[in-house]
Amino acid sequence: MLASLQGKEVTIHFIDGTNVCDGILDQIDDKFVKYLTQYQTFVIPITSIRTVSIDIKERQRHRVGFAP
Repeated sequence: MLASLQGKEVTIHFIDGTNVCDGILDQIDDKFVKYLTQYQTFVIPITSIRTVSIDIKERQRHRVGFAP
């Protein structure tokens, strides 16, 4: 399932409650994930990952009000 997220910008949430964000899943193996940010490269064991979420932009809400 992680293979479908390869090359996309995701946030990885760990079992201990921490996370890494603003990075791209570069390589995925059966034991490790290589995660690239602008400043660092992480090699993360699969067993330490709780969830992976895709980063999407928030929808721009329309302004409600009356023009003078």
